[in-house]
Amino acid sequence: MSDTRTVVTTFEPVRASDIQLAQARISSVIDPTPLQYCPRLSEETGCEVYLKREDLQDVRSYKIRGAYYAIANLDETQREAGIVAASAGNHAQGVAYACRTMGIRGRIYVPNQTPKQKRDRIAVHGGDMVELVVTGNTFDEAAEAARADAAERGATMIEPFDARDTIIGQGTVAAEILSQLTSIGKSLDTVFVPVGGAGLLAGVASYLADMAPRTAIVGIEPAGAASLQAALRHDGPVTLDTVDPFVDGAAVKRIGDLTYEIVERNQGRTHVMSVSEGAVCTEMLDLYQNEGIITEPAGALSVTGLKEMKLQQDSVVVCIISGGNNDVLRYAEIMERSLVHRGLKHYFLVNFPQEPGQLRHFLNDILGPDDDITLFEYLKRNNRETGAALVGLELGRASDFDPLVERMNASRIECQHLKPNTPEYEYLVNT
Repeated sequence: MSDTRTVVTTFEPVRASDIQLAQARISSVIDPTPLQYCPRLSEETGCEVYLKREDLQDVRSYKIRGAYYAIANLDETQREAGIVAASAGNHAQGVAYACRTMGIRGRIYVPNQTPKQKRDRIAVHGGDMVELVVTGNTFDEAAEAARADAAERGATMIEPFDARDTIIGQGTVAAEILSQLTSIGKSLDTVFVPVGGAGLLAGVASYLADMAPRTAIVGIEPAGAASLQAALRHDGPVTLDTVDPFVDGAAVKRIGDLTYEIVERNQGRTHVMSVSEGAVCTEMLDLYQNEGIITEPAGALSVTGLKEMKLQQDSVVVCIISGGNNDVLRYAEIMERSLVHRGLKHYFLVNFPQEPGQLRHFLNDILGPDDDITLFEYLKRNNRETGAALVGLELGRASDFDPLVERMNASRIECQHLKPNTPEYEYLVNT
């Protein structure tokens, strides 16, 4: 982890009036999204839970707000020079939409990890006004290439989170939430906000600081890319050595300098936490199976954080569903990660004695009645006495794991449990 902080020397706070002005400016193009009461989550938490459905935007993400507002503020000279943007996918769609709508040429950089679904949607929204460039293994690498291109060509860089106009645009989400709750006679107690570069969190915190200062704000990062928490620990943005790209919409190595300043100044009522990628997958599946909501991993961060917080009973809570750009081809991995997280999926390295009946013994005497083999793959043999196999098991209940291990330990068959996030697990299971 390296400290490469750029100090914001002329900090200008974002005010509610700035966000209200942005809301008026983009309202002719961007419709308000629904604020939906969620009976299931309300019953599970004892709170009154509402979902802010930013996944229902035309580009399936709140990112269109900041992108459109930032581009709308460009003067004629800047528009003629064109724009450049970097994104994990959602900001790019907002930029592409704005480029086509306003007739401005743009070049958009996305990292290799960006799902094909998002790349295809960028092309649809941008049409012939946008050129897509795929480069780098992370968002940060794509952003570096984009900034170099903008500097070389004299184009304007439309930042995905670390720019004042972008933050102001994202803050219109909070303005809508308060207005929608007021219309039904409610006031906001707690809002759960997904965090990548913290543009949305900075915008929400800025608006609530003026309009609802008693509201608690919870920012949720993926555990594999907790750049805001790292910044708060080090009193300024730092660059993470690595990030887990799974939650692609929030896989940011370094939090924004301006977004950090805003969050740091609102720490008194802001709590930042991280959740595991497996927990995110579980909530994605729950939202789909119960509410029929298709979210991307970053879009489920808020609800995942809600499940891990203890809140005052009957309080009014809003979870921002930030995006729904998920590639259906990812659902096998999402299901796998969820099963592992819930303790239902396990992998073992099993050394079978090279004697008749050993596989039958494993099936009949070691596995439980509700245990299913999902993977059985013999590995390279290195002696005549045993044969090693990689075995994946799906259990009927998480509580069946300990009895299973006890039966394994009592058997002549040598079984080694492969634990997630260990080198042997990554080598044998994830390759």
